[in-house]
Amino acid sequence: QVQLVESGGGLVQPGGSLRLSCTVSGFTSDYYAIGWFRQAAGKERERVSCMSLNNGYDSTHYVDSVKGRFTISRDKGKNTVYLQMNNLKVADKAVYYCAADYAAYRCSEYPWPNYAYWAQGTQVTVSS
Repeated sequence: QVQLVESGGGLVQPGGSLRLSCTVSGFTSDYYAIGWFRQAAGKERERVSCMSLNNGYDSTHYVDSVKGRFTISRDKGKNTVYLQMNNLKVADKAVYYCAADYAAYRCSEYPWPNYAYWAQGTQVTVSS
């Protein structure tokens, strides 16, 4: 069975940094998408960043609000995807989820409700 386990959330002050990790097991395809999503209290879940894995070529996408501050990356050997979050802002406060799906060949065009596999979520709090 496909499983995603994430970690790395916590409390930081504005301008601080966190790195989220998502370790994936059970995925056996060369074509899939994996990404990070967040849901703030009272708001819709949104895609923060994602990565399309297409036969060895990885492409990335970022929502405009995090460009230049967040970086998604992958350690293939560890089956782990990271989200490095720098210069965090109060508006970044949310529960962050890692998700993956076999069908999402272009993650930037794949809506979050379609992702089949989700990690448990981790709280990111940015507060002074």
